Amino acid sequence: MKVHNSEETYLETILVLSQSKDKVRSIDIAKELEYSRPSISVAMKNLREKGYIDMEPGGQIKLTGLGREIAESMYERHTLISDWLIYLGVDKKTAVADACGMEHSISEPSFTAIKKHIEEYKRDIFKQKPE
Repeated sequence: MKVHNSEETYLETILVLSQSKDKVRSIDIAKELEYSRPSISVAMKNLREKGYIDMEPGGQIKLTGLGREIAESMYERHTLISDWLIYLGVDKKTAVADACGMEHSISEPSFTAIKKHIEEYKRDIFKQKPE
C-alpha cells in the first residue's frame, strides 16, 4: 500500500509530539503543522481507517505498529538529511525545510547509500583522532 507524503508527515508529527507530550491530540497536530482542526480531523480519520493510528477515549492519538514504523523511517530520513545539509554548510532553517521535501521523495536505495556514506565518514573521522 502506497503511503502518501501527507500521511507520512502526519505520522512523523505524531511521533515527534509524543516524544515531548504524554498525550497527543488533534489540536496538538493542528498547532504543530499550522493546519485547520477540520483538516486534521479528516486526516486522522483516514489514518485510523488505514490502521496507522488508534484513537483513545478523550481524543488521544497513538501510533499503531505500522504507523510507528513509517513515522520512525520518516524521522530518521528527516534528521539524517537535515544534519547532513547543515554539515555541508546549509543554514539550519533551509536544511530542515529541504529535508522535509527530500525525506518523502528519495528512494530507499539512495537514502541507504547516503546513510552508509555518512556512517563510513564518521568511522574514518574517529579513527583519525589522536588518543
